[in-house]
Amino acid sequence: MDQSNYSSSHGFILLGFSDHPSLEKILSGIVTIFYCITLMGNTAIILASLLDSHLHTPMYFFLRNLSFLDLCFTTTIVPQMLVNLWGPKKTISYVGCVIQLYVYMWLGSIECLLLAVMSYDRFTAICKPLHYLIIMNPHLCLKMIVMVWSISLANSVVLCTLTLNLPRCGNHLLDHFLCELPAMVKIACVDTTAVEMSVFALGIIIVLTPLILILVSYGYIAKAVLKMKSKAGQRKAMNTCGSHLTVVSMFYGAIIYLYLQPGNTASKDQGKFFTLFYTIITPSLNPLIYTLRNRDMKDALKKLMGFHGESVKVKRNLK
Repeated sequence: MDQSNYSSSHGFILLGFSDHPSLEKILSGIVTIFYCITLMGNTAIILASLLDSHLHTPMYFFLRNLSFLDLCFTTTIVPQMLVNLWGPKKTISYVGCVIQLYVYMWLGSIECLLLAVMSYDRFTAICKPLHYLIIMNPHLCLKMIVMVWSISLANSVVLCTLTLNLPRCGNHLLDHFLCELPAMVKIACVDTTAVEMSVFALGIIIVLTPLILILVSYGYIAKAVLKMKSKAGQRKAMNTCGSHLTVVSMFYGAIIYLYLQPGNTASKDQGKFFTLFYTIITPSLNPLIYTLRNRDMKDALKKLMGFHGESVKVKRNLK
């Protein structure tokens, strides 16, 4: 009870990299730069894919969802992170921490499942091209997105509730720059084996199961691509799938390192840097990865920039 009252009234002190103030200043600049790239890049992808009728396909529907998710994901984290890195008072209220934890886990789980859905879309497009639009109809795409968001919400509610119910005995020093689940578990003053096993079990469902499905899908995709007689078709398929695989590798690599190690053996600083990687750097690189190897998206972005340039010229002429 004392701990609960204390946490509710005073919240938590986020230690971040307090022992290395110069590192915090450097990181704050890096985080700001990558956040700006994330905002501009993902917003451009959403607008370009909405305005260009050629991109009104299931693949770009899911890509828009990924871009929107990345915008929400980083915006949930970065403002508080920058306050923590720059400000003299590295604190967050109990309510603020609870909200951040739930939303953070929810959006992170969505990305795991959404990447699996995108791999199924690529599998259908390449392995069953004649039936692609019939199978991946708008109704099914919408149903998949609703299921992804709903399952992820349930996962977040279970894991975060278990974590927040752990007694902390007045411990309010959180060795992180945000309210992340592993950091919250570490400040508990009781045996956390049951919670850690729950995290590991649900991690297998939310992380490893989608990853296995992705790898199986790409096994079939690789087999289909090798059978293609057209070199242009092979190149296009490899570019599209290569972009998705790059994103999958970066995101899942960091997630598995942080959440699926028995006993959570990641060191404190390593965990913080990996959190930075998959919450800040990966969302900023996603637009670049999908754009650089996708001619249709490049053309759509050029049209978007051209439209913007024409509107600027019109305004200047009116003046």
